[in-house]
Amino acid sequence: MVRGKVEMKRIENATSRQVTFSKRRNGVMKKAYELSVLCDAQVALIIFSQKGRLFQFSSSSMQKTIDRYREYTKETLISINTFEVEQHMEQLKEETANIAKKIEILEISKRKLLGKGIGSCSMNELQEIDNQLERSLKIIRARKSQLFKDEIQRLKERERLLLEENARLSEKCGGVRPAALELPVELTGAAQLTEKDKCSRVETDLYIGLPDIG
Repeated sequence: MVRGKVEMKRIENATSRQVTFSKRRNGVMKKAYELSVLCDAQVALIIFSQKGRLFQFSSSSMQKTIDRYREYTKETLISINTFEVEQHMEQLKEETANIAKKIEILEISKRKLLGKGIGSCSMNELQEIDNQLERSLKIIRARKSQLFKDEIQRLKERERLLLEENARLSEKCGGVRPAALELPVELTGAAQLTEKDKCSRVETDLYIGLPDIG
C-alpha cells in the first residue's frame, strides 16, 4: 500500500492551532534534549510563538552556542567568498589571455595590410589582403565623395544666402544716387556750353591778310 503525500497547511481554527503548537513545541524540545544527551551534541533551540512569546532550549550556554554559530557561519562565508574570488580571478585570467591573443592576431593583420611581414604569406592570404584593401579603398572613397558633396551643398547654401542679402540691399538702396555724384543743372549746362564754345572756336577762327612773318 502506497501512502500519498500529506499536504501541510496552516490550521485555520485558532484554538486548534494553539493546542497543536503546544504539543509540537514540547515534542520538539524533548527531541532536542534527547539528541544532546544521546549524541553528546551541542543543541540550541529557539521558538517564537505567533504572539511573539519566546521558547528556547540549550544543552549548554545559549549565548556561547549563538557565538559559535556566528563564528562558523562567518568562516563559511569567508571560505565561500574566497572560492568565488578565486574562481572569478581564473575567469579574468582566461579572458585576458583570449583578449591578448586577439590583439596579437590584429597586430599581425595590421602589419600585413601595411605590407610588412608578407614574405611568408601564401597566394590565398595575399589575395585576401588585396581584397580587404580594395574594400577599404571603396569605403574611403565613398566617404571622401560624401564630404565633397556636403561641402558643395554648404557653399551653394552660402551663395544663396549671399544672393538674397545682395538683392535685399539693392532693393533697399534702389533709386537713390549718392549726393557726391549729383551736380547742379546750371553747372551741367555751363559745362556743355563751354565744350561747344571750344569746338566752335576751333572750327570758325579765320585769319585774313598776309601772314605775319615777323
